[in-house]
Amino acid sequence: MSSVGQFEFILLLLVAILGLRLVAGRLGLPPAAALIIGGMGLAFVPGVPAFDLDPDLVLVLFLPPLLMDGAYYTVWREFRRNLGAILQLAIGAVLFTTLAVGVVAHLVVPDLPWAVCFALGAVVSPPDAVAAKAVLERVTLPRRLTVLLEGESLLNDAAGLVLFRFAIAAALTGTFSLGQATLAFAGLSVGGAIVGGALAYPWVKGLRLLKNEHLSITAIFLLPWAAYICGEAAGVSGVIATVTAGLVLGWHQHEVFTAGVRLMATAAWQVMVFVLEALVFILIGLSLRGVMARLGGVEHALETLAVPVLAVVAAVVVARFVWVFAAEGVTQLLCLVTRRRAPWSPGSALLLGWAGMRGVVTLAVALSIPIEVPGRDLILAAAFAVILGTVLIQGGSLGPLIRWLDLDRSVAHHGQVLTAPQAMAAVSAAQLEAVRARAYNPDGSTRHPRLLEQYTHRARVAERYSKERETLTADRTAHYDVVLATIAAGRAEILRLHRTGRIHDDVLHVLEYELDLQEMAATTSRGRLG
Repeated sequence: MSSVGQFEFILLLLVAILGLRLVAGRLGLPPAAALIIGGMGLAFVPGVPAFDLDPDLVLVLFLPPLLMDGAYYTVWREFRRNLGAILQLAIGAVLFTTLAVGVVAHLVVPDLPWAVCFALGAVVSPPDAVAAKAVLERVTLPRRLTVLLEGESLLNDAAGLVLFRFAIAAALTGTFSLGQATLAFAGLSVGGAIVGGALAYPWVKGLRLLKNEHLSITAIFLLPWAAYICGEAAGVSGVIATVTAGLVLGWHQHEVFTAGVRLMATAAWQVMVFVLEALVFILIGLSLRGVMARLGGVEHALETLAVPVLAVVAAVVVARFVWVFAAEGVTQLLCLVTRRRAPWSPGSALLLGWAGMRGVVTLAVALSIPIEVPGRDLILAAAFAVILGTVLIQGGSLGPLIRWLDLDRSVAHHGQVLTAPQAMAAVSAAQLEAVRARAYNPDGSTRHPRLLEQYTHRARVAERYSKERETLTADRTAHYDVVLATIAAGRAEILRLHRTGRIHDDVLHVLEYELDLQEMAATTSRGRLG
C-alpha cells in the first residue's frame, strides 16, 4: 500500500470509529468492545489490506500518552494512601497470575518448556491501562475501588514486561535466576521513577518560560514520549518513567498552567486520547487476520489450540479471583487483630476480581516474541482470546455487576474533606476578602462598589447553598437555566450581527470566546450537585 493509501486507510478507520461509537451508545455496549468487534469485521472485508501491528511502534506510539493521561488525573493523596493495596494488585496479582497460567499451560501442553509457559503467563497477566480506563469511565464506583483499579493499571505493565523479558531470556538460553530477576525489577522500577521525576520536574518548571500558549501545549504533549523514550534508553522502565512524569505534571499543573493553556490543552488532549484509545481497540480487531494467518488459519487454530487457549483464559480469570479474595481474607484478619474498620467488602472483592481487562500491551508483547521460541502460536492465540474475553465479557458486564452488587451508590466524603458546595463557599469568601481589601479609597469612599456588591452576593449565596443544598437545588437549577438562556440569546445576537455584516470576524471571535467561557462556567455550576 502506498503512503497515500495508508493515510486514506487511517481516515477510513477514523470514520469507522465514529460510526462504531454511535452504535455502541445506541446498543449500550462498551465502546472498547464495539471497536474490537468492528475491527474484526473490517479485517475480513474484501479489499481491506492485511494489517500487522508493529509491537515496538505500538508500545512507543500509544502507551506513553495513554499512561500519562491516567497518571495526570490521579489523585496523589489517594494513590499514596492506597499504595500498598495497589502494589498488591500491580505486582502480587501479576506475579501470581503468571505462575498460575504457567502451571496450567504446562499441564495442558506438557511438551512446552516451563520458561515458555511462564512467558505466556507474563503476556496475559497485567490488566491494561487503556482497557481499564475505557471501561471505568462508563461506570460509577466507590472512590477507593476506582483508585485501586486505575493505580493497578498504571503500574502493572512494568511488572508484566519485566517478567516477560526474563521468561523469554530463559526460554532462549535455558537459564533463569530468581534473585537476579528480583533485583532487576527493583532497579528498573526505581530507575524509571528517578528518570521520570528528573525529566518531568525541570520540564514542568520550564513551561513558565514559554509565554506562547501553543508552545506550552506542544511541550506538554511531548512529555510522555520524552519520559518513555528516555526511560527505555537509560535501560530502566519506560512505563514507570512515564507514570512518574504524569504524576509530577498533574501535581504542578495548577500552579504552572495559565487558564488559557489549561482550557486549550485539556480540550486538545482529550481529543487526542479519544482518537488513540479508539485506534488501539480497532487495530486490535484488525490484527485478527494477521494473527490467524500466523496460526495457519481459523480451522487449524481451533483444532490444535482451542483447548489450551480456553484453559489459559480460565486460568487468567480464576487466578485473579483467588489472589483478590486471598488478599481480602488477609486484610480482614489484620483488621480484626488491630480492631480497625475493614476497607473492603465481599462485593468489592468480587468486582476487583472481575475487573481485569487486557488490551494492547498484551497483544503487542505477544507479537514481539521471537519466531524461534517454541509455542509462539499458542501465546498469540491465547493473548487474543484473553483480550476478547476480558474486554467483551468482563468489560461488557461490569456495569450490571456494579448495579447488582449495589456499589454504584454515591459515596459521601468523610472526615475533613469538604463537599463541592462547602469548598465553593470557602473560595467565594476568600474572593470577597480580596475585593474588600481593594474596594475602598484611602479616604474610606468606595472605589469598586459594583465588584463589592457582586462578590458579597456571591459569597452569601455560596454559604447558604453549602448549608441548604437540598432545599435550594431547584432554585439553583432555575437560576442557571436563565443564565444559559441569556448566553444563548447573546450568541444568537452576535451571529445575527456577523451575518448581516455589522461586526468583523475578529470581533465575533472575541465575543464568542467570552460567551463560551460564560457558558462553560454556568453549565459546570448548574451540573455540580455536591
